Amino acid sequence: MVYTSSADWRGAAHRRVALFGMSGLGKTRIAAMLRDQAEWFHYSIDFRIGTRYMGEHIVDNFKREAMRNPFLRELLRSDSIYIASNITFSNLAPLSTYLGKPGDPEKGGIPFADYLQRQRQHRAAEIAATRDALLFIRKAEHLYGYDHFVCDTSGSLCEVVDPDDPKDPVLEDLVSATLPVWIRGTEEHLEDLAARFDRAPKPMYYPEDFLVQLWQRYRTEQGLAEDEVDPDAFIRHGFTALMAHRLPRYAAIAERWGVTVEAAEAASVRDPQDFDALIQTALDRRGRE
Repeated sequence: MVYTSSADWRGAAHRRVALFGMSGLGKTRIAAMLRDQAEWFHYSIDFRIGTRYMGEHIVDNFKREAMRNPFLRELLRSDSIYIASNITFSNLAPLSTYLGKPGDPEKGGIPFADYLQRQRQHRAAEIAATRDALLFIRKAEHLYGYDHFVCDTSGSLCEVVDPDDPKDPVLEDLVSATLPVWIRGTEEHLEDLAARFDRAPKPMYYPEDFLVQLWQRYRTEQGLAEDEVDPDAFIRHGFTALMAHRLPRYAAIAERWGVTVEAAEAASVRDPQDFDALIQTALDRRGRE
């Protein structure tokens, strides 16, 4: 690890972390706080995915929908209008919308083959965007003059790496320059996230084998053809299973490659001093284990 003790962290001229864990537990909030209050460089993996690697796919999807409207179609074909994605660190809806949900087209679903292809695109994009952290660490310091760097990873980081492989290329890159910090939620947090997801289901990334098995099993149990599946019902069904799949993978990353902080600890962080104290506590805790 780049920091092995609280003394290492306190004495570091450059503090660099990669926050990871389930969406909704504070990664982006903490990263934004460090950016705004202490001038850390905030590198968002999801933003990089949605702009550098999948931006063209996202915009083409917007155009595909617009082409269904005769009025907009003629304007597009004559280059009279411009369609763009307005993705931001706090609004990733364009990326989620592009990933979509499989199932009944009358309920907003897309064919499963298309969904699978978009999932593959996301996997490749996430791997590339995560490895780009090294590029942005150099840019942050040498181009923009930032001393400190926070990588706000995607919730699906654990699905695009092998945490049990000491030579995993993505994790090797990440840990060569940052301290991975897992924000670990409790069962209560998971229930709250599931309830939130149930109210407003959103597209997610699944590892392909897991997704194919989940899709086939769900359709068999429900007795549904592909175009009869309610898209929201399917991804609600998949949410808890996916979170259960991710938790041991998050834990393995933290155990081999980084440190763990509890979600309640992360929630109590209000300023950069709190964050420094949290990381020092996590490093000391790991040192005692």
